[in-house]
Parts: sequence; C-alpha cells; structure tokens
Amino acid sequence: MDLTKLNNEQFNAVTTIDGPLLIIAGAGSGKTGVITHRIAYMLKQGIAQSHILALTFTNKAANEMAERVKNLSKSKLSNLTVSTFHAFGVKVLKENCAKLGWRPNFTIYDSLDQIEVIKEAGLELNANFEREELKKIAQLFSAIKTEQCSLHQQEPFYQQLYAEYEDFLQLKNAFDFDDLIVKPIKLFTANPEVLAGYHKRYKYIMVDEFQDTSLMQYKLLQLLGYKSRNVCCVGDDDQSIYSWRGANYENILNFEKDFPERQEIKLERNYRSTGNILKAANNVIANNSNRKDKELWTEEQANEAALQLRFLEDEEEESEFIASTILTLKKTEQRKLADFGILVRTNSLMDIIEEALMHRNLAYSISGGSSFFERREIKDITAYLKLISNYSDDISLLRIINTPRRGVGKKGLEAIRNYAKGKNIALFYALKNMVYGEQSHFNEGTRADLAEFIELIQKYHDLMHGKQMAQFGRDLVEELNYWHYLLTDCSDKEAKWRYDNIMRFFDFFDNWLSNPDNLEPTLINYLNRITLNGRESTDDDGDKVSLMTIHAAKGLEFKVTFLAGVEENIIPHQRAIAEDAVNIEEERRLFYVALTRAREKLFILACHKRKNARESQNNKPSPFLTEIPSELIETSEEESELVAEELATSFFNKFK
Repeated sequence: MDLTKLNNEQFNAVTTIDGPLLIIAGAGSGKTGVITHRIAYMLKQGIAQSHILALTFTNKAANEMAERVKNLSKSKLSNLTVSTFHAFGVKVLKENCAKLGWRPNFTIYDSLDQIEVIKEAGLELNANFEREELKKIAQLFSAIKTEQCSLHQQEPFYQQLYAEYEDFLQLKNAFDFDDLIVKPIKLFTANPEVLAGYHKRYKYIMVDEFQDTSLMQYKLLQLLGYKSRNVCCVGDDDQSIYSWRGANYENILNFEKDFPERQEIKLERNYRSTGNILKAANNVIANNSNRKDKELWTEEQANEAALQLRFLEDEEEESEFIASTILTLKKTEQRKLADFGILVRTNSLMDIIEEALMHRNLAYSISGGSSFFERREIKDITAYLKLISNYSDDISLLRIINTPRRGVGKKGLEAIRNYAKGKNIALFYALKNMVYGEQSHFNEGTRADLAEFIELIQKYHDLMHGKQMAQFGRDLVEELNYWHYLLTDCSDKEAKWRYDNIMRFFDFFDNWLSNPDNLEPTLINYLNRITLNGRESTDDDGDKVSLMTIHAAKGLEFKVTFLAGVEENIIPHQRAIAEDAVNIEEERRLFYVALTRAREKLFILACHKRKNARESQNNKPSPFLTEIPSELIETSEEESELVAEELATSFFNKFK
C-alpha cells in the first residue's frame, strides 16, 4: 500500500487511528480513498479485521469500500464488517432478537407492508382509514419511534393504535425499517452485557457521510463507541441535504460534545473540479451561517472555462438546448454520453428533458424513478417467497391468498382473521386448521383451492435451500400459472412485460446465489437484502447520459454538467421555504452539491416561462445566482441584461 500519493491532510487522516477523529471532507477531496486507505493501514498495523466496523448509507458504497480495501490490503476480508447502518442493525437483531421477543427467521417490512399492518391494527379498534390517512399515521409512528415526537403527547386513540401496531409486528415476527436502528438501541440499553460483547468485538469504528446520520443512528454509534473512543467520523456539513428523512448535520456538534478529546482534520484540496467551479461553489456556500469554515481549492488551473449561464424562453427550449449541446460536444470534443449529467431539483422537471433525449436518440438512465422491486408482479412473487420463508408473515399471505384468485371473499378473510385472533396464531396456521379441520369453513371448490395453496407453500418451504433456489422460484411461478393470471388481468403486451420482469428477478437471484463472496445464501437473506436496498439498479452499465435529481447525484461527478430549472421557487424550493424560512440554508447546500458535481464544464439553465399545472407562468432566475461572482459566469450580452434585471427584483433580499 503506497501512502506517498496522499497529501499531508490525507496522510494524517489515514495514519491517525487511535482516539476519536473528525474528518471534514469537502466535495471531491478524495474522501473514499482516505477511508479505504485508513482501514487498510489499520490492518497493516496488526489490528484484527473482526475489530473494525465501517458504516455507511448505501449498499453500493459499502460494497465499493470493501472491494477497494481488499485491493489495497491484498487479502481476503471475511471478518471485516463494512455495512450500511440498517444492515448492521439486521446483523445485531439476528444475533439477539430472542431477547426482544422475536424469532430469528424474522421478516423486514417495507413502507407498503407497514401500512397494511396499521390498517389491520385499526380494525382491532374498529377504525377504517383512507389510504392518505394511513400514510400520515405511518409517518407519525416513524416519528414516535425515532424520538422526533413523544407517544405520550398523542391522543389516546393513537397511543392505543401504536400499541396494537407494535403487537402485530411482534405477532408476525417482523420488524419495520425504523426498528433496524431503534431496536438495537433498545437491546443495548436494556442489556448492558450484550453491549459489552459488541464493545469487545468492535474496537475501531468508522462512519462515512456522517452529516447524513439521524439522531437515532448517532445514538447507536455513541453506544458502540463510547468505551473504546476509537471512533472516526467522515463528513461534510456543507453537503447535508437529507433533513426531510431525518438526517441531522448537528450530529457533528454532538460528536464534539461526546468526544471532547477528538482530533479534527480538514480535507479541502479538491481533485474533481476546475478552479472557477470551486470559486463559484465556495462563494455560494459561504452565505450559510451554520457551517464549519472551509474553502475548497485545486492546483488544476489549465483550460479553465467560465460557468455558462443560459436564460431560455421555456422548458421546451431548455430541453432542446441540453440535447443539442450534448450532441455537439459529443462530436466536437469526442466525449462519451457517460460524461454528461443533467441535474434537476424535482422529478417533475425530468419528463420534457427525457422526451428531448429520446427524440435525439441519446441513450440515458434516470435516477429517482420507481423501484424495480416495487412493481406489482415482483411484489406478488416476493410475497410468496416471504410466506414460504416465514409462515407468520400475515401481510404476505393477505396479498397472495387471492393471487391468482381462489374464491376467498371478504367474509372468508374475516373468518380467517377471527379464527387466528381467537387462537392467537398466525393466519397461515389458522387457514390450515380451517381447511383441514372436520368442520368446513369454505365451499368445496374454495376449500380445494386453498388446500392446494397450503400444500404449494409447504412444498417450496422444504425446497427453498441451496444453489437451485432461483430455479425453484421459476418452477413456483409456473405451478401458480401466474402467466394465465396476468393474461386475465391485463393486455397481452403488458402481461409479457410483467412476466419478463419476474424472470429478470430470478436472474438477479441466481447472480446473488452464485456470488462467491455471499457467505449466507439463504432465501430470507435475499428477501431482506431487497427490502434493505430499497432500490436496486437493473440497467446495464453502458454509455448513457445521466438524468437525475440533485439529491440522487450526491457522491457522483460528471465532466459536463447541466443544472436545469435554476429558478426562483424551484431552487430554493417554494414549499421548503414556506414550511420554514431556515430551510434556505439546506436549499443552498443542495445548490452547492449540484455545483460541485461538475468537473470541467457547467451549464446553468433558467427559463423565462415554465408550465405549472398546464398553465404557463413567468419565472425569475434563482436568487442563489447572485452569490456567484459575475466574472465567473459567461452569458450572451442580451442574456446578461435580462438576468440582471430579473435578479434585481428577486425575493432573495428577504434572506440576506
């Protein structure tokens, strides 16, 4: 492992391994390289793999980190834990869930499953909720679990509903997504001897993207690291853009309070962008008051180009400009399509840009669309697999008991529920008793169909082991006659598309099963992996333009970057500012993240008019543009005059 290529600050960050350490890593400062070199350096110093815990936020980041450490250390890493926070929570729960009253073969419920449990809990209290109300209750329960609000402050009905919800989760042997952080904290707090075991196991802890941690994630980190004190947190408060999902950049202050003896190292040298892009970004973010003082710099000054500002008539002209510029630069500068990134503040701005790319036959990929694993047909098949692996999974049973149709109506479902409640057993066991019992609860045809269903689940429960599980899954689909079900439910074309998706799903499963690094190739682990990943990339790697939201672009970089819709009420977003004026700082951080994705060329685009709910409205440029020094921006003469006039009447002065 060669450390000579590291700059002084990077070298210090890599070789400082004892005691608490806070690394403030600016955009493009080589953060990932520092983290991976630091782990490899610890291994070289004789620290055991099993004593190191590295936590991050996405499976992709965790896998990349592990692979780079493996290449640096030239050794197998079978005992090194590189994981997301939630996957680590699953690991802790698998080892200790019995202490909380769960069985080891638990299921992880996603947001849709969670809503079904809330609905079921409501029925226990004779309450029936509309879909939107269920979503709001799910948000409330998440806030209660993560201590953003107190259960005791809620109305008595919601206190009862929450208790029913928790009881149902335990009855179904399931955890929701928040539980993966909250329940390990509860476990450690109530069982000091269990926590002591993890202190003994993990003596060196590293956290990437520290500014994105929630208060509960920080609490888990603090519990794990307070004894050894060997906790290293790497982050950048200027890139904290996820407060809407619980991230709290003030955890940096919490870390300073809880680990007062910490060392602090700033990585400010940027290896990504040109000097002009960095100057623009530095000038913008300097307007935030709640931040650590830092300034990105680079030695790369050659061939610097000014930032290109284009003020266009409407979104059609904007999308046409993007597509035509990509074609021009591709030809004149021999660029690949993968060199281009198009960033937008909201999903609603994507459609017309996508249409322009399609019209020009430019291959592209979109980040921020619906997940492959959330498609109806995939949810159906995974529900079968979940029930096969966990007979107590009532949510999955309710989804598939009539998919394909088996003649179980509302009264039949109520009868199964009531029987299960009376016997205090899961629905699957209730169904078995009712189908095979002496007293018939169903007519002859339905009883035969349900007996076939039960036998199918039990058959594949026994089969679903080993390397042939994906093929057994395909056999299950055939035995279900799911293709015929699709044909009766949608058009031939749509049926084929959905059926092909199912086959792709099992191809993914096959690939996972054949991965030599997969140490526990079980069905439940694969299903939990899908839930944890949330979104799994299914596009082939290829030469494609990237179209995405700014949030989705964090951590990425593009040689040529387009920022579309840089207008007042879009960035900063009107709704965010309306909710709370202090959100202006996070909106500015979001704009800063967008600027720092660009490596060589940056096009900033604003429209004079843009359609909103099919009505065209006049727009002004984003007030953030006033924070970029004019000498760094290139516009045409008429555009310069127009932009200056528009900005002069901006609402931005309210936030000065």
